[in-house]
Amino acid sequence: MTGSNREIERKFLVRPRLLPADALRDGAAFEQGYLATEPTVRVRRSVLAGEAYGYLTIKGPGVINRLELEYAIPPEDARALLELAKWSLTKVRHRIPFAHHTWDVDAFTGDHAGLWLAEIELSREDEPFEVPPWVDREVSLDPRYSNAALARAGCAP
Repeated sequence: MTGSNREIERKFLVRPRLLPADALRDGAAFEQGYLATEPTVRVRRSVLAGEAYGYLTIKGPGVINRLELEYAIPPEDARALLELAKWSLTKVRHRIPFAHHTWDVDAFTGDHAGLWLAEIELSREDEPFEVPPWVDREVSLDPRYSNAALARAGCAP
């Protein structure tokens, strides 16, 4: 997360066939659910290399720059909270370094199978960054591609 509990993030569609094969070897399986959307209250359970993790995240209003508070919680609590979620989705996240940044590349599963999104977190909105060749068009401002909207929709846009 960037300074003072702010998340500054840009989001892009991905051309999965152009991703480096070695970057897709390891990934964390995510299940995330939404308890509320105004503000966004998300619970996430992830599994990476057999180890489970849990997080509770609150996000304020905004698209590219917004308040984000995230707390580690026991994975068992995350599982229990996921059962209370109004909407949920699943995906596998790959972390791919490219030109001084690390991109989070999500391969959605379940209802969203076939959708790939990449996110980059920045320290400021005007921070320059190099776009990898596997990145397609930017969708940061398209509300259909927020994870909360995808979870509510139940199918890819």
